[in-house]
Amino acid sequence: MMEPDANPVQTLLRISGGYCLPRCLHVVADLGVADALDDSPRTAEELARAVGAHPDALGRVLRLLAAHGVFEAAEGERFSHSPASLLLRSDHPRSMRALARMFGLPLNWTIFGGLDHSVRTGLPASENVIPGGFWAYFAGHPDEHAIFNAAMEGKAHGQVAAIVGAYDFSRLRRIGDIGGGRGHLLRAVLAAAPAATGVLFDLPQVAAEAAAAASDRMTVQGGDFFKDDLPTCDAYLVMEVIHDWGDEESVAILRAIRRAAPPHARLLLIEQIVPATAGPHWSKMLDIHMLALLGGRQRTRREYEALLERAGFSIEREIDTGADISILDARTV
Repeated sequence: MMEPDANPVQTLLRISGGYCLPRCLHVVADLGVADALDDSPRTAEELARAVGAHPDALGRVLRLLAAHGVFEAAEGERFSHSPASLLLRSDHPRSMRALARMFGLPLNWTIFGGLDHSVRTGLPASENVIPGGFWAYFAGHPDEHAIFNAAMEGKAHGQVAAIVGAYDFSRLRRIGDIGGGRGHLLRAVLAAAPAATGVLFDLPQVAAEAAAAASDRMTVQGGDFFKDDLPTCDAYLVMEVIHDWGDEESVAILRAIRRAAPPHARLLLIEQIVPATAGPHWSKMLDIHMLALLGGRQRTRREYEALLERAGFSIEREIDTGADISILDARTV
């Protein structure tokens, strides 16, 4: 996150007109510029030919991005990779190209154009500007849905290894992944805990997509956690599900888990925690995305403690995974 400028005029100029910076990143990710750049510096003209862009316009965009650490401006008006731009390559093991493209979808720009509705009412802007809301939009836009799914998968892969490395899952026997999507986290956890079995729980249509990943150690169960009974397990993984929802819906989800949980069960709530300190932090930006898109929110440790207490859980420890996401390890009470 960029620190505030010492000059207040520059602070306001940078923020009020700075939307061109993320848009440049979205366009470059869409074009695949990072894929066209290997270990050798290339001119904007060479890159433009490779991706089908205007040489001068692309060069100016890359100059701005390089000034902020994405690509490097080399001698002779050539550009080379920076650590950040390497993550825009499709073949990078922790590629963030799909995530950058997802943030640049027209859907998101349309929703943020209506952010004033969220600020005035506390309700998601998506419901006011997108017929049917955020999730319904993807049903009619399969190409954008594919980008969204690729972004979520890439993001999960970048975090899963850190989560598995930060917690000892070997003592668990039956693990439930609630709202676990296609099961990337649960499969990795089961690989690290060979004596355990798991059940992946998500909406029926998501469960149907994940069914191919089922095995003798991992079953897939479709259902609605607001309506249907959840599986009985020794531990429950809930990764970036609660931040999609407001407080009352979040408590309802957590209470559904509590009803299914035996007395010895653990709840591992995996979320980005908003720090109590002032200053820039990605979780504070993500919080506004949750507000505008879904009506959800990022929360502080204290706010999660309050939700869990209402649902019959108590946090015993917070584990920082080192990947901008934490595990809140809670027990039943």
